[in-house]
Amino acid sequence: MGKALLKRLALLLGTLLLVSVLAFTAFSVIPGDPTQAVLGMEATDQQIAAFRAKHGLDLPVWERYGRWLSAFVRGDFGQSFKYDKPVAELVISQIQVTLMLATVSFALILAISLPLGLIAARRPGGIVDRAVTVLTQVTMSVPNFIMGIGLMFVFALVLKWFRPEYVSLEQGLGPHLAFLVYPALAIALPKSAMTVKLLRGSILGELDQDYIRTAYSKGNSRGSALRRHVLRNAMIPVVTFLAMAIGDIMAGSIVVEQVFGIPGLGRMLISSIGNRDYPVVQAIVVLLAAVVVGCNFLADLLYRVMDPRIERT
Repeated sequence: MGKALLKRLALLLGTLLLVSVLAFTAFSVIPGDPTQAVLGMEATDQQIAAFRAKHGLDLPVWERYGRWLSAFVRGDFGQSFKYDKPVAELVISQIQVTLMLATVSFALILAISLPLGLIAARRPGGIVDRAVTVLTQVTMSVPNFIMGIGLMFVFALVLKWFRPEYVSLEQGLGPHLAFLVYPALAIALPKSAMTVKLLRGSILGELDQDYIRTAYSKGNSRGSALRRHVLRNAMIPVVTFLAMAIGDIMAGSIVVEQVFGIPGLGRMLISSIGNRDYPVVQAIVVLLAAVVVGCNFLADLLYRVMDPRIERT
């Protein structure tokens, strides 16, 4: 187990290093000069030279990357071109909104998918099971931004259950969470559909195992066997999927934040790309990659803890 953990930690760090190289070099070679985006077309040669010297843009790419990486691992994400503020300060001011949205989304995934998956698996082929199957197939095929637009149209414009204006945490935790429910649904519904499908299939697969027939022979009903024996084993792939879904939730918030006008990391990322504010973009990309890779690592650990049969190499 120790060797396997070290191997996966090395793979995690190697993946993040590769992402950092790609993120840094990609924004160094794409067309567009950040000096013009920040200073404007009327900037003098002296102003441009001073700006480039201040931010190290006059150095070779490999030297700039080395300096950036060395500072990044120490928690210094650099200086924003546009706002002339530390990138860490800007990211911290926005990440709490994205984390809150991700938390509500994950809670909705659990609240929707687990009961539906259990209900569908209790009577496979029944009316409820077929209705849930159709619903999940439709939900999985709808992209996040289309789902968000649809939810906004139905609940904001038709039913008028909420106003399509962002409610900050300073206006109260209750109103803030009430607003976040709708964008969180846009993120959660497709993942909930996948979780329902996975949980149903996992439960039905476990019901065909020999130990379930043994449980029936001892007088256990289907419901009792499901609760006492099936659920633990059936939840193993679901738990690992949900752990990996956390990274997808963070990444999916980028588009949904744009649709609902939420000032989180996603909105900042899109805005910074347009403004050629590369230090902000690079920091957000690497942080999102760290969340995704970290969640995959967590999923792998959970899978091994929950299922000791896995070879620990």
